[in-house]
Amino acid sequence: MSLLTAPTGPVGNPLRSTIEMQEKPFFALTTQLLDSVRDHDFGRLSALCDDDFGIVDIGTTGGSVIIRDRAGWEQWFTGLFAQLDALHARTWSEITGYEAVIAGEMGYSVVDFDQILATEDEKLRFGVIATIIWKRVDGTWKESRYHSSLVGVEKI
Repeated sequence: MSLLTAPTGPVGNPLRSTIEMQEKPFFALTTQLLDSVRDHDFGRLSALCDDDFGIVDIGTTGGSVIIRDRAGWEQWFTGLFAQLDALHARTWSEITGYEAVIAGEMGYSVVDFDQILATEDEKLRFGVIATIIWKRVDGTWKESRYHSSLVGVEKI
């Protein structure tokens, strides 16, 4: 499955479901966030984020990592990218569900996605649900808060 496909749900039409997701607010920005993580592109990720109150991410052992400020955020992602690079790991995300709302200068999205981790030794699929708070800063939407939860792990 890729960003161009979606699981067949009650609608019964994966293409229609994907098009509907892509038309919702923040979908393109969300894919940019996920692609920045895939590419270990700290600069692009930094430009997309203005995490006022930190983030809650999924740690390398599956538990929650609570990050309260920008310095902690920078340390987390530079360390994570270095760890993945040292493992020669490839990661990518496949969005399986998406909802979003805009209300003035704020908005939020709820993203269901599978994050794939492939190393020389194994390939794992992590089921994730994330809530992203967005805010408009000088006319540009920025991620303001990210909270993800691990909902399952599968060896593939």
